[in-house]
Amino acid sequence: MDTTGKDKPLRAHAARNRDALIAAACDAFEAGELDIRIEEIARRAGVGVGTLYRHFATREALIEAVYRQRVEELCGAVPRLLDELAPYDALRTFLRQLVAHSAASQGMAVALEAVMNTGSPVFAQTRTDMTEAIATIMTAAVTAGEIRADVTPETVFRAMGGICTSHDQPDWEDSAHAIVRLLLDGLRSGAAGIPRQAGIPRQAGLPRAEGTPR
Repeated sequence: MDTTGKDKPLRAHAARNRDALIAAACDAFEAGELDIRIEEIARRAGVGVGTLYRHFATREALIEAVYRQRVEELCGAVPRLLDELAPYDALRTFLRQLVAHSAASQGMAVALEAVMNTGSPVFAQTRTDMTEAIATIMTAAVTAGEIRADVTPETVFRAMGGICTSHDQPDWEDSAHAIVRLLLDGLRSGAAGIPRQAGIPRQAGLPRAEGTPR
């Protein structure tokens, strides 16, 4: 007997429940409700506790899913940014969004530490995803001559990681955006399509990007 028609609504219903649970948990963690009970997350999502456990066997699994989804949404915006903006502007917007992502994750910091202690591969995967997203934009910007070609996406990601790990400091977000501006200025310095200002010598020891005027 063909049950395909029956299975699809069931799968769609399960997907809606899962999405509702992740959204409820995300809202709670971002609001700083780190001790929120699983039962309360289920209640806010409009599902039973049994449904929650069918999707997420542990609290850590739910936290992991929240974090993964937020990173997927961040990285998934890259094609749209490149469609709507020049590559350099897309890079600037994406790095600013990374700062906003980190700021919104402050309430999840303690919860994420619990996930780290489980040896979850989610952090390695999200690092790969974010580095690849940066690489996509940087490749477009290098091709357009808008940024220098001798800086790797891994370097930019590590720089952003250093910026974002200080989010517990006073006035962190303003400082983070100032450092992002400095990073972007450095990426534009010596770009193939941007003439270097006369009278400003190239810093010793820095390799010249291919096609950059001497």
